[in-house]
Amino acid sequence: MRTYIGDHQAVSANDFVELALGTPVELWLGVEGESDEERAAREDAARDILADHPEMPDDLIRIAAGIVETHLELFDIVPLVRPARRRMARRGVAA
Repeated sequence: MRTYIGDHQAVSANDFVELALGTPVELWLGVEGESDEERAAREDAARDILADHPEMPDDLIRIAAGIVETHLELFDIVPLVRPARRRMARRGVAA
């Protein structure tokens, strides 16, 4: 079975991520052994993309949080209960 998103075939998890982001994953994560010049060029391109799409980080965080919430069992995450805040009494202050 083949999976297409639009007219692009996705054959790996990286393909799905790249199609979701609209950019190659390597643009954001870099590649092993890249030179300082290559890293600077990659980061410059990433800054340009973020300048054109300022909502992108919020959208990606929302998507990632939804995936984690939907598949908690895959991430071995246990929800924690936040304790109630205790109010500290001030010493030497008359109420």
